[in-house]
Amino acid sequence: MAGLQRFLERVTAPVPDLSPELLVGTAAVAALLVLWPPAWRRARHAVTIAHEGAHGLVALAVGRRLSGIRLHSDTSGLTLSSGRPTGLGMVLTCAAGYTGPALFGLGAAALLAAGHAIGLLWALLGLLALLLVQIRNWYGLWSVLLTGGPVLAATWWLPPGGQAAFAAVATWFLLLAAPRTVLELQAARRRRGARDSDADQLARLTRLPAVLWVGFFLVVDVGALVLGGRWLLA
Repeated sequence: MAGLQRFLERVTAPVPDLSPELLVGTAAVAALLVLWPPAWRRARHAVTIAHEGAHGLVALAVGRRLSGIRLHSDTSGLTLSSGRPTGLGMVLTCAAGYTGPALFGLGAAALLAAGHAIGLLWALLGLLALLLVQIRNWYGLWSVLLTGGPVLAATWWLPPGGQAAFAAVATWFLLLAAPRTVLELQAARRRRGARDSDADQLARLTRLPAVLWVGFFLVVDVGALVLGGRWLLA
């Protein structure tokens, strides 16, 4: 019991606010991960994890049965759930993928702005652990473990200020990466007519044009970036 209390005290301990200069620096690091192609090819796997994790969380929240999640080396992923093939629950599940990373980033920005950087890192570890038990292929297992390793290392070995900086990079990365994935989605749809994309599935479910759903994803993601950025820099 005493050990649990010490752990909770450690997780909920506030850390000093990061300076504006450091926040801008962490945003620059995250922007480099998103905009520099060699870094993006590797970092995009983390966005896929958030994307598929959002599908899974919403599927469970609306009462669907989650069958498993697969992550692939080309940064694609697949979340399988069973339940009604139509209706609001299926629409929300499909819509969660491209909005999930941005909303995760917005929640992370709220925690970081409130001084809970350490709690944020442990929350990320908890979400990755929940995702891990749903992974159904070896590459997905490796990808989640490789993503969780640096987060775990930061929680154990970095001082509070270092943990806050690490958490800020992760938060900025989610906020900045989400809109890029939507732009990539639309580019893929133009080139190949990606009939199985989330936007096209939503078009079949709702009879609204797929491009309208792409626009919805982009509005949510850019809105989360603007609001999260304001919280962090306020």
